[in-house]
Amino acid sequence: MALETTPESPAPVRKIARSLDDWISKLGAVWIDGQVAEYRPRPGARFHYFVLRDTDVDMSLTVKADSSVIGRIDPPLQEGQRLLVHAKPDFYAARGSLSMLAREIRAVGLGALLEELARLRDLLAAEGLFAPERKKALPFLPRRIGLICGRNSAAMQDVLVNARERWPAIGFEIREVPVQGAQAVSAVTAAVRELDETPDVDVILITRGGGSVEDLLPFSNEALVRAVAACRTPVVSAIGHEQDAPLLDFVADLRASTPTDAAKRIVPSLAEQQSLISALRTRTGVVLRHMLEGEQQRLDHRRTRATTLVRSRLDSAVQDVVHLRARVRALSPAATLERGYAIVLGDDDSIVRDAAAVQVGSRIEVRLAQGRLTARREPDDG
Repeated sequence: MALETTPESPAPVRKIARSLDDWISKLGAVWIDGQVAEYRPRPGARFHYFVLRDTDVDMSLTVKADSSVIGRIDPPLQEGQRLLVHAKPDFYAARGSLSMLAREIRAVGLGALLEELARLRDLLAAEGLFAPERKKALPFLPRRIGLICGRNSAAMQDVLVNARERWPAIGFEIREVPVQGAQAVSAVTAAVRELDETPDVDVILITRGGGSVEDLLPFSNEALVRAVAACRTPVVSAIGHEQDAPLLDFVADLRASTPTDAAKRIVPSLAEQQSLISALRTRTGVVLRHMLEGEQQRLDHRRTRATTLVRSRLDSAVQDVVHLRARVRALSPAATLERGYAIVLGDDDSIVRDAAAVQVGSRIEVRLAQGRLTARREPDDG
């Protein structure tokens, strides 16, 4: 039941503190799953304090544990470690602080982590998040690469050096974030979403330089995997080495074995493209020469055929002319004259076909095959 207070009748601090203590103590002991975010050992102290952070969101609790409880943890307590803590709320009324008083702490072993990852992998695969048909193709030459990496990391340098060596003008939008520990998931997830909203970023590369299974756990986190699956921009995973396989590798559109491999697969080589263009130019020249030579041969063949055809037709026409000329000559008066005939022309140069048409004493001309004769008509005898 809520306390009834007014400005005229406020509740003293002790009453509120005791009420909080009463309410909080009703929770009882609970098991908590989390990751150690901050821990500073206190040699000789009875109690130790560390921050237990949620693995998916930015929320945490302070845990207070007796030194004997801390001493039983195997392997020893350290930052980044995954723990199961059995604890009850402990409200320190004198300072108004809240912590969880640990009764038992268990380190989550590698076997348990791997089993959990296997279950999560099967769940996400069943939802289709790893299906090949969901993979987006990378652009041939991205305008800018969104690079998510550790601060001043060797992985970042590997990507930058190899990418700019291949294509000097390539641009980057870099987000340096924690890639290990309790803050890694929220930081990497936020960077992914931010770069996915950046207009000129054509591909997102998430990279780090390998590590143990525990070190790479943030990249198998369900929240991060789902954020990558929701990206509209193609995502490349380059986490660890060839043998490493965080769940990010399965949901990414392309998995590269190393940061260097990622740079080579995202950015084309300028030298290789220039060599390819040169080779294509050479091949194109050869093809064009062959085409021109082929066309020239076809033209030469046509010209030869055309010349032969024209000559054949000219020869045929010449023969026709010769034959026609022979026929004309055979039918012409000159040919008749050559056979011994003559043509008689009157004084008006008309052909005389009837002797009665020529008067006595009139001049007539006799045309022979060779030359002409002139005569006059004499009177007929008798």
